[in-house]
Amino acid sequence: MAQGNPQPTPAQLEEVKDAVRKLLRQPDYDDGSAGPVLVRLAWHSAGTYCKETNTGGSNGAGMRYEKEGGDPANAGLQHARAFLEPVKARFPWITYADLWTLAAVVAIREMGGPEIPWQGGRTDFTDDSKVPPRGRLPDGAQGAEHLRHVFYRMGFDDREIVALSGAHNLGRCHSDRSGFEGKWVNNPTRFSNQYFKVLLANEKDWKKKRLPNGVEQFVYVEQDADLAAEDGEKTEELMMLPTDMALLSDPAFRPWVEKYAKDKDLFFDHFSKVFAKLLELGIRRDASGKVVNEENVEDGYKSAPKKSDTATAPGDQGPGQIGHEAGPLKEENEKFKWRKNGAKL
Repeated sequence: MAQGNPQPTPAQLEEVKDAVRKLLRQPDYDDGSAGPVLVRLAWHSAGTYCKETNTGGSNGAGMRYEKEGGDPANAGLQHARAFLEPVKARFPWITYADLWTLAAVVAIREMGGPEIPWQGGRTDFTDDSKVPPRGRLPDGAQGAEHLRHVFYRMGFDDREIVALSGAHNLGRCHSDRSGFEGKWVNNPTRFSNQYFKVLLANEKDWKKKRLPNGVEQFVYVEQDADLAAEDGEKTEELMMLPTDMALLSDPAFRPWVEKYAKDKDLFFDHFSKVFAKLLELGIRRDASGKVVNEENVEDGYKSAPKKSDTATAPGDQGPGQIGHEAGPLKEENEKFKWRKNGAKL
């Protein structure tokens, strides 16, 4: 058994958490916060898990390799990875797999969300042989059955699907990444149950809109937008994906949308538990909490070398690495942007 680095102590992790808190404010990025994209990074790194094959998940930080990082569903996450590089430089002992997941937990709490249980010990893969195949992440252009196909594969039930969807209270979509454009709520850097309230309150007012790239989404402009504009406030239409609208039309999903819209504490409780579950998918621990996955036992707590600080195409970092991602990612994103699958509600 390889020894690797010792797992970090609680005191060391507190230093990492503090460093993450300090980098969240990013005035020149999106709505002024790195928080939402850090949450997306952790969710996408963990959301590749398959319970049938026991592959994928947050262990290994496979997104460092083009095989996973170049998945069109991960477009834009190079920004999240780059935001965390100064932290990695300061604390080179922490694995990317632990850093990415811990950063999301810190960000959610700092944005007003619940405390989320988190355990460290994830290792970084030394090659891409255990990186899962592409196509396991949700496609926002689809409907309820697609959501079930993706989330049941990971081991979630209908309630957990709706709870995890509440993360759409954070951040926004970009047409050059997912193909969609806009934000779900007016304050996309504050974690709350507003996503469910907006989804329900405007149920009859959501209008289907086809973007210039051919992608269809649903939009709503608040009735007092003109008054807000007169007061000098910036107004912006809100949006929902077809998968969001599926939460309203599906009879098993909808009751949870209604419950979470009425009860923020209930939503926070359920979200905390299901997000913690998401981050642990595929990870096996012994009675002491130590990770006992094969790669962890073989290599120990192994932290991969620090990567580029920039979110643009970094220098060549060797075959299969993110440095090789830019070309094929751009090409696949162009194809992805022009998909014409409509909503299947």
